[in-house]
Amino acid sequence: MINKNEWLTVGLITSCHGINGQVKVKSLSDFEERFLKPGMRWLQKENEPPSKIELISGFKQPGKETFIVKFDGINTRNHAEQLKKFKILVKANNLPKLTKEEFHLLELISLEVKTFLENDELKTIGKVINLENEKNNLLVIELFQNQKKVLIPFVKEIVPLVDIKNNFLIINPPKGLLEL
Repeated sequence: MINKNEWLTVGLITSCHGINGQVKVKSLSDFEERFLKPGMRWLQKENEPPSKIELISGFKQPGKETFIVKFDGINTRNHAEQLKKFKILVKANNLPKLTKEEFHLLELISLEVKTFLENDELKTIGKVINLENEKNNLLVIELFQNQKKVLIPFVKEIVPLVDIKNNFLIINPPKGLLEL
């Protein structure tokens, strides 16, 4: 389950945009309103404590997964340049409501990982210990057999079933993926 006091990274400031303090943000969220709707956000540099900042405005760049946003008090290119590589965070308890079949990626952490054996029996082989989300959604799975960590692409073909209620997911890895 999601710890309501945790932070969730929803975006990454990649560069400044223009001369009036706007920044370019790479989205790590399916919810565009996080970069469009004015209101309070939190910024974090590396592992420092998050600091509060107000989002004034934002728009999505056509055909891209990036947004141009304006924060209160950031009015020059130099000031915006200092925010490069900062993460945009939201509190985990500020997650949008989902439908029955949907879930938040954060909820995947700690799920047991099961796979089918040749005789169609399910075997628990590990657990999800983290997510990699810079370019693609990858599950970091620790295998029980040897404590090895493997990266599994979070796509329907490889992860056909996620059962949040019963605390597991099923993977159907291509031959050799777990040996990498």
